[in-house]
Amino acid sequence: MTPDTLPRERQQTILRLLREQGRVFSAQLAVQMAVSEDSIRRDLRDLASQGLCRKVHGGALPAAPAFPPLPARHAQQAAQKHALAVAAAAQVRPGECLLLDAGSTNSAIAACLPVQQGLHVITNAPDIALALLERGGIEVSLIGGRLDPRAGACIGAQALEAVGNLRADLCFIGTCAVDADAGLWAIDGEEAPFKRALLAASNRCIAVATNDKLGTQAAYRVGGLEQIDLLVIEHDAPDAQVQAFQQRGVDILRAAQH
Repeated sequence: MTPDTLPRERQQTILRLLREQGRVFSAQLAVQMAVSEDSIRRDLRDLASQGLCRKVHGGALPAAPAFPPLPARHAQQAAQKHALAVAAAAQVRPGECLLLDAGSTNSAIAACLPVQQGLHVITNAPDIALALLERGGIEVSLIGGRLDPRAGACIGAQALEAVGNLRADLCFIGTCAVDADAGLWAIDGEEAPFKRALLAASNRCIAVATNDKLGTQAAYRVGGLEQIDLLVIEHDAPDAQVQAFQQRGVDILRAAQH
């Protein structure tokens, strides 16, 4: 047995607990594994340095998922995103005005929206606007501004000003990370204020998140859980995560198994 075998085993256990529970606490891990808190803190530092977790005061959270450019994200977890999109789109009421920002999950939602129901979709994402135009039966408005190639959307001052003059029935916020304690997060400093503006301009908000985004935080906070009317999650989302959100009053909808 090599000297670092036990630390490796501990770290694998920590990663498993992070997946199951959404967060871990150094003091509890130390008792559970019969080691010092210093040992656990070293384990968490090692995992964080590898990008496998996010170290926070008193413990750790799962690492926020990586966000490659939008075209690459479209190909990731396609089946999961379609199942989420079907569940989310079913919440739309006839005649509603919807705000959608950019994101691969929001693109999937746009593809599932019902046609011939008098919907009006306002988006800053050209791919969503073009996809909806091809479907027909949905009025589409495109928010202009600086087109960011990584986000695949128009962001910046011009886009923010446009949203400030809108009022919508419902918004689907592209969710980069969502945590039961810390709320919604974005990874980009210009996308975050745009998402806040969408929340302010909408009567209802539905957040949609794949499992890897639950219990995570990113660089820029968007808003608290009280601003979410419904959180749509995968059919097999960890029970500990679901309970954490429900304990904070968030309504949960599980998607059908894909």
